[in-house]
Amino acid sequence: MYIERVPNRNSPPAVLLRESFREDGKVKKRTLANLSKWPDDLVEGFRVLLKGGVALPSLGDAFAILRSRPHGHVAAVLGCARNLGLEKLLDRRPSRDRALAAAMILARILDPRSKLATARALSRETPAHSLGEDLGIEDAGENELYRAMDWLLKRQDRIERHLAARHLEEGALVLCDVTSVYFEGSKCPLAKRGYSRDGRRGKLQIVFALLTSREGCPVAVEVFRGNTADPGTLGAQLEKLRKRFSLSRIVLVGDRGLLTDARIREEVRPAGLGWITALRAPAIRKLVKGGTLQLSLFDEQDLAEITAPELFPGERLVVCRNPLPAAERARKRLDLLASTEGELDKVVAATRRENRPLRGKDTIAVRADRALRRFKVGKHFDTIVTEDGFSYARNEDRIAEEAALDGIHVIRTNVPAEELPAEEAVRSHKSLSRVERAFRGYKTVDLKVRPVHHRLEGRVRAHVFLRMLAYHVEWHMRRALAPLLFDDDDPAAAAAARPSPVAPARPSPSARAKAGGKRTPGGLPVHSFQTLLADLATLTRNRVQPAARGAVAADVLTRPTPLQAEAFRLLGVRP
Repeated sequence: MYIERVPNRNSPPAVLLRESFREDGKVKKRTLANLSKWPDDLVEGFRVLLKGGVALPSLGDAFAILRSRPHGHVAAVLGCARNLGLEKLLDRRPSRDRALAAAMILARILDPRSKLATARALSRETPAHSLGEDLGIEDAGENELYRAMDWLLKRQDRIERHLAARHLEEGALVLCDVTSVYFEGSKCPLAKRGYSRDGRRGKLQIVFALLTSREGCPVAVEVFRGNTADPGTLGAQLEKLRKRFSLSRIVLVGDRGLLTDARIREEVRPAGLGWITALRAPAIRKLVKGGTLQLSLFDEQDLAEITAPELFPGERLVVCRNPLPAAERARKRLDLLASTEGELDKVVAATRRENRPLRGKDTIAVRADRALRRFKVGKHFDTIVTEDGFSYARNEDRIAEEAALDGIHVIRTNVPAEELPAEEAVRSHKSLSRVERAFRGYKTVDLKVRPVHHRLEGRVRAHVFLRMLAYHVEWHMRRALAPLLFDDDDPAAAAAARPSPVAPARPSPSARAKAGGKRTPGGLPVHSFQTLLADLATLTRNRVQPAARGAVAADVLTRPTPLQAEAFRLLGVRP
């Protein structure tokens, strides 16, 4: 017997149960039953039986899935953290506080939320993932998480010393940078008004300084009041490096806003440390006017070393010119000049209108000054203000003088040439971009340090410290997962592709191939770090209850996809 579907022109096909037989040496068939009204799954089950198969009960009758928890991303993050020894780094002895602190750190990578939402995600009743189950804290509440923050803050000094011992050594390059984060509320004593790097001038803010290794691995973080200027954070970082980390020979790399003339003279030099920074624009202009810096140096090269003992005694100056920033700066200047002219034209029109024209030298000057200050290029205009008129013109000489320095920056260091060649000094200063990348992850893309709602000073410090430890884990994960990410997984080839350290960075051939085809050499899809975690989260841990009487529910993992299996292999983690 067999089942046959017979097509009908204007109606659904007929499903017939038939058998074959021989009659007078010929093979014939006859219909035994019409199965057209049977459900498709019943017809297919009957077909399996006719072919000698075994009929099984429906999956719903065989077992029930009681709950599914996203697990793959937890396995990846928790496994990487344990490979790094994160839990032992927090405290040598297992404890509930240690588990709660580890959960908050890893939750920042998995799904940044408030402490209440994090507690809900860990809970046995409302698990957003399997992290609470794996750490044994499914009954954690938000108040416990707050207390664990206090517990963690007491251990910050010891944890940072261990991180420094792992990633810094005598003579090492240390990157330091400062940023600010706006604050929600007004009760915390750290929250003050200051220069906002977030562009939120009406908000209170906090400032924090980050120390990283040369490769950008975060080692230490410190929070300051929101009205602390960048140079005001330097002394604490120097003390941390010298006394807490016991490093006497390091090279500190910072931007020109952090390593100012005064800080170098009063703090860095007395400490006997090496340093690398850059000159501000007024100092560069002074070098040009004094004849020390000849712009003809760049006729055939983009990098040259000079000295200026009368201005910078005992220091080396490495002068660089990059044509791409020069072109961008020129374009931006022209846009700003044109925008300022538009504002100035409004002032001219106001003095010439028929109805209520703008009059009075002081009144016109105030309006003109407002227009000149709006786009910050007012120095490039000459103006004439009278009692009943206003006119302006570009100062082409001043514009040309500034344009001549487009794309030029000067690296300043006290490290001898035999220890730090000019090319390496440029590369070292450019490595500050790794700290800036860390700040972007800190504040926006990954860890989302904002919003900051804590009122207690210690909680704010712990809040920022948690994010640093989370970024420490993420930094190692990104390095391991680079072959699957759009990140460049062959930095040596990328460095070799640059004709000079001044030239813009170029991706390696493998990175270009990944970006172009959106596939790895093995044919797997390329991801960002966030989308790869989202893909790993589809590997779930399912609580399965068999239908048989007395059977015990068990956890069953979904089978990893080839992409997930490769991610776990790169991380050295078993899901």
